[in-house]
Amino acid sequence: MHPPAPAASPFASVFPKDSRPLPCLLLTSLLLLLLLHLLSSSSPTPSAPPDAPRRGPLPADAASAGPAPPALAFLLTGSAGDAERLLRLLLATYHPRNLYILLLDRAASASDRARLAREVRAGPGRTGNVHVVGDPGFANPRGASALAAALHGAALLLQVGQGWDWFVHLHAGDYPLVAPDDLLHVLSYLPRDINFIQHISYVGWKESRQIRPIIVDPGLYLSSRTDIFYATQKRELPSAYKLFTGSSSVILSRKFTEYCIVGTNNLPRTMLMYLTNMPLPHRKYFQTVLCNSPEFNRTVVNHDLHFSTWDESAKKEPRLLTVADAENMTRSSAAFATGFAKDDPVLDHIDEEILQRPPGEPAPGGWCIGGAGDDSSPCSVSGSTDVLRPGPAAMKLAKLLAQKLAYPGFYSQQCIWD
Repeated sequence: MHPPAPAASPFASVFPKDSRPLPCLLLTSLLLLLLLHLLSSSSPTPSAPPDAPRRGPLPADAASAGPAPPALAFLLTGSAGDAERLLRLLLATYHPRNLYILLLDRAASASDRARLAREVRAGPGRTGNVHVVGDPGFANPRGASALAAALHGAALLLQVGQGWDWFVHLHAGDYPLVAPDDLLHVLSYLPRDINFIQHISYVGWKESRQIRPIIVDPGLYLSSRTDIFYATQKRELPSAYKLFTGSSSVILSRKFTEYCIVGTNNLPRTMLMYLTNMPLPHRKYFQTVLCNSPEFNRTVVNHDLHFSTWDESAKKEPRLLTVADAENMTRSSAAFATGFAKDDPVLDHIDEEILQRPPGEPAPGGWCIGGAGDDSSPCSVSGSTDVLRPGPAAMKLAKLLAQKLAYPGFYSQQCIWD
């Protein structure tokens, strides 16, 4: 007598056997729904006095019941004149759980890098989790040197920090739309192998302008800044792998970052060689490596968690954001926004209304106990880095991620191809 056939998996009709994007997808969705419920129950009541703080702490039992917060590894990059912008970006994203590397490329002066290092050591960097690269190369945003800078920063983060979970690359023109506690609290409910990267395989007009042209980036071999130049020849699209393109803003799992930097598979190095002479390779490298790697192409959320608006000109660059975009930025529920001018008033608006960050201070969070002595800084004394105090923006971000991880949208956005 044969034993009864095993019962069919309840997920078999949802995800084909060989193409389930993530085993814990349903659990993730349930956790995010629980997170939404938690945040809704901890929102300020309408009867709160006008001067009550807008970011109240969660109940102690709710904070202790959640999963352990992750740790993020931030690479903050800029060029000449961006030292103050990087310092402001550091303060807006700072949490003592995280690791930070600040990279001003060689176009910036040595005195700017030295001043940035001094200010970092006197501020958040005194705890040892912030580092400034002392001898960087050039990073032309149109050439391979920008990709080299990103990979350099990722390698340094792998070297100096062993316990982080996600690699986050931000530029001087980026800024957060959620407080650090908001971001960490929401990410704590997600599998650590998810990668947030916007990708598309349809190249369209980019084939003639950004893929087939052959360029040379002198930033890779000259000690003075020189713009890229184009060769007269053009090349065909690759047939050994499928080319993907997208945003240069990425949030990558530590496992995938290690695969690109120190992995034994040769695909990351092959792609680096191929893209060295292509315009804007930093908008193609991580997308193409991830989507051509069976180990990782089911772990991608097709969203970079950034808000941006695009110029309709031939350059197809994000336009600068202003106060007029504030409502759309908030409505987007994104974690970051791309395209800010230096010291634009909209940054002050974000600091005051969203981050509640005083000038020259980090964004307050559950780790901030208060000032010491005559120091009025709310974060001059640190408490437990496991205590998070998420605000209303966390609920919006959690809702966005719940939508992105829900079936069938999550599976349909995977970059799996045959």
